Amino acid sequence: MKFKICVLLIILFATLGLTPKKESKLKTTTDKYFDVVRKDFTGDTAYETTAFAEKYWRVVGNTGFNKTVYRIADNLEKSGFVLQDKATSKDRLTYRIEKRPLRHDTWEPVDASLSIVGEEKPLLRYATNRNMIYLNSFSTPKEGVEGEVIYIKNAAELKTKNIKGKIVFTDARIRRLYQTIIVKGGALGMLTYNNPAYLQPEKNVTSIQFRSLPFDSKRKPWAMALSYEAKEKLKAKLAKGKVKIKANVTTKVYPSEELTIIADIRGSELPKESLVFSAHIQEPGANDNASGVGVQLEMAMLAGKLVANKTVEAKRTLTFLWGDEIGSTRNYIKDKDRRIPDINWGISLDMVGQNTAITGGSFLIEKMPDPSAIWTRGNDKHSEWGGRVLKLEEMKPHYLNDFIINIFKKQGEFANWEVNTNPYEGGSDHIPFLRANIPGLLLWHFTDQFYHTDNDRIDKVSKETLKNVGTGSLVSAFILINSDKDIAVGLIDDTLKAAKTRLQTEFDLSKKAIEKGDSKEKEILILKTWNDWYLKSLASINDMVSKKNILKTEIADAQSQLQKQTDDFIKQLEK
Repeated sequence: MKFKICVLLIILFATLGLTPKKESKLKTTTDKYFDVVRKDFTGDTAYETTAFAEKYWRVVGNTGFNKTVYRIADNLEKSGFVLQDKATSKDRLTYRIEKRPLRHDTWEPVDASLSIVGEEKPLLRYATNRNMIYLNSFSTPKEGVEGEVIYIKNAAELKTKNIKGKIVFTDARIRRLYQTIIVKGGALGMLTYNNPAYLQPEKNVTSIQFRSLPFDSKRKPWAMALSYEAKEKLKAKLAKGKVKIKANVTTKVYPSEELTIIADIRGSELPKESLVFSAHIQEPGANDNASGVGVQLEMAMLAGKLVANKTVEAKRTLTFLWGDEIGSTRNYIKDKDRRIPDINWGISLDMVGQNTAITGGSFLIEKMPDPSAIWTRGNDKHSEWGGRVLKLEEMKPHYLNDFIINIFKKQGEFANWEVNTNPYEGGSDHIPFLRANIPGLLLWHFTDQFYHTDNDRIDKVSKETLKNVGTGSLVSAFILINSDKDIAVGLIDDTLKAAKTRLQTEFDLSKKAIEKGDSKEKEILILKTWNDWYLKSLASINDMVSKKNILKTEIADAQSQLQKQTDDFIKQLEK
């Protein structure tokens, strides 16, 4: 019966002059990689590594940072990576630890307490509020520091009050606090409170968002950040009269060096082309960014295993980098003597493990700069982290945006996992890629009510989220590093489809805007900008193949179709 149905369908298609549409190689390849990665990516290593790193307050060069680097190295070696200095020409899986001098000593917190003199119970203790000590604070004397608290409402009050020998407390947003209060004012120390609304401080009353001082080995200052609960108690006490507090701070400040660990899976055909994943180690939280460190390690280990046993090929080089945020990635890009391959694509993994049922927000793909970062409207919206309005000359047209979105949407549908996007905002390891004109974007989560606070701990991390992010990332990587003409042709079709959808959306928004009185000129400019962005994005697909002219016809045809649609839309707006 099935045979008869097939025959009838063939006759029908022939009669109508049609042939069944063949699935693109991009789709079949994507499905294949998903099957392979989903089978073995458990999230176990990602979660265990996240749990290890989040125990430490990590700053470049300190104990927790360096222990995390060497734990990564141990795991890489166990999974078949060879230290680069010991590797032979046959070893495709290698790693190295780069060392650079630090501009100043490293820092790590040890202990602290803050008490109102005369009260038995302390306001804060380091054991439960490990973000209370400002980064780069020095230790107080062993017996601590006692002083009268002076409350400052705003910057103007700093000019009228004598703060010398006092401890300054403020919950105002006063810039350059250190210079004004410590250097010029001669205060003993600082107490501050500044938790933004998205942290829900009246609910998360013990949260403290970490803060930092300029490194100053001459004055050896100290400062503490307060939780909402501690701030309210201190203000209530001050309302009754003069208050003295006792502060104890113990930190370590010592010479060290900057470590960056880099793992390479050398390409078999095009080893001098590469995709680079970057995850920064420093920062004290679990989601930020122990989660990025952990998921990237499991990605590297699984990718190495799949390439070594020939389940997956790696035609181009696949690189994984762990280090100091922005700085290590920037150094890697600039230091061409230490790295062999050029960089085709860069992807940053930052805050990628959230249990969103607890933290809030959702998983986000922060796009390369596109016109949504100029005109943010419709379904596009910035995160609470925020972003400035970009200029036309800051656009970065490339297919990477829609390619990554498509892959992650597939994983989202498979795992019932929410995937969203936001316009470019900056602030992580995708910045160095973009500044070097390398296609780069960010995988992250926001809003997070525990962002940068001492409540960002392992209980806020989801193994399922780690697994979803790692799966989407690794599937994307395998497609990119193994791309050929047939995959590129499929990507042209997908990018054209995304472009037409976007232009239709923008056209509909522009029609409504004009009806409400907005200028036609502005709305036409928006359409033209999106059209230009996608014309150039289509052209960028040339970087998926070695011979640049073999896609000439397919790209030109797609660009022609898009231009025709845009011209039709503009004519309608001009009526």
